[in-house]
Amino acid sequence: QVQLVESGGGSVQAGGSLRLSCAASGVTFSGDAMGWFRQAPGKERECVAAISWSGSNIYYTDSVKDRFTISRDNARSTVHLQMNSLKPEDTAVYYCALARTYSLSITYTGTKDYGYWGQGTQVTVSS
Repeated sequence: QVQLVESGGGSVQAGGSLRLSCAASGVTFSGDAMGWFRQAPGKERECVAAISWSGSNIYYTDSVKDRFTISRDNARSTVHLQMNSLKPEDTAVYYCALARTYSLSITYTGTKDYGYWGQGTQVTVSS
């Protein structure tokens, strides 16, 4: 069965950095889009960043552009989210997700498009 395991969350002061990692197992890591989502208390889960299998199609939500970078290592079945210049409004539980696209260049941003989810990792940014 597919398992996604996130790591790298924690607490940091505003302006700091964190690097989230997600390791996928139980799945052939090919033709799949990967996404990072976050959910703050009382808010809907939103797509922060997403990347196609080839890395040619990358999405960032406006609020994290120029601060966050998504990357993937298909040989190691991992995806990362480098988060710089963190702000208190970035505080949330961050989830890794996988969508079977069977495509090199397709990626998705909707929660309904992703069939596999990690357990989430807390990111807390203090002012």
